[in-house]
Amino acid sequence: MRPAKYDFSDLEGEASIRLSEIVNRLGESYKDGFGVNHLDGVNLPRRAEIVAITEKLLEVIFPGFDGRRQGHREMVSHDVGELLKEIYSELFDQMCRAIRYNRQVVSCSECGTNEAVFALLDALPAIRETAKLDVEAAYAGDPAATSYDEIILSYPGIKAITIQRMAHVLYHKKIPFIPRMMTEHAHSQTGIDIHPGAHLGRGVFIDHGTGVVIGETAVIGDNVRIYQGVTLGAGNFPKDACGMLIKGNKRHPTIGNNVTIYSGASVLGDIKIGDNSVIGGNVWLTESLPPGTKITSRPPENKLKFANGQG
Repeated sequence: MRPAKYDFSDLEGEASIRLSEIVNRLGESYKDGFGVNHLDGVNLPRRAEIVAITEKLLEVIFPGFDGRRQGHREMVSHDVGELLKEIYSELFDQMCRAIRYNRQVVSCSECGTNEAVFALLDALPAIRETAKLDVEAAYAGDPAATSYDEIILSYPGIKAITIQRMAHVLYHKKIPFIPRMMTEHAHSQTGIDIHPGAHLGRGVFIDHGTGVVIGETAVIGDNVRIYQGVTLGAGNFPKDACGMLIKGNKRHPTIGNNVTIYSGASVLGDIKIGDNSVIGGNVWLTESLPPGTKITSRPPENKLKFANGQG
């Protein structure tokens, strides 16, 4: 069966001819299937629906803060129940899509989707309790913060971290596509890029946040404070004998408890930063640090050069 082509006969003259020619060229590009999501068999999850589900999950963690489902206090449990029902149905459908596509199967009866959905839903009470500690850490660490409510409403770090904690559950259930889609939604809104595989401790505070990058195998302890522009990245990218990148190995840093990392610092590779350490701004660090270490970059030398050559 020949692929259907769009009929431009309702257009006049050159427009019809040129549009038909463009469609033909695009059609040739589509034949290899690269970057094409279609309905023949299995189908990919939908980005817009994953974003909507992610926002609903945030509403479960902090009910009433987006204004869409704000109700009376005595009705919160009822409202969250309705919300969970929606999330269950929608997330089940999108997970089916992701798992079926990844395994190239038509039926979802043996995909374990229901177990994966409930793995996340069962984790929501614990994630909420941890999110409270994150908010408390933000309040304790930022002298500009006036209340917990202000932090929940407006701090990008709270949103990015909370979404990552939920995506992390699905990552460990080996759900394809969806965990990364969730964290990239947070990235697009906050400027904070946390891979769903990263392990975050309790009471993590990302201040300002823009430009923060936390890699897949990074481990962050409790009560860690991170400022804008920080990278917890890989030091190098080893390749196999065929020249392909080796994936799945530990390649990002492990950050101990009560560590502060100031703006612009890059902490790279599978190194360990001991508890209670402080990493100053713009430091480039590729070696492990013992507990209690304070490291700063060398201050720049300022030289004035005058028109007469002096200075």
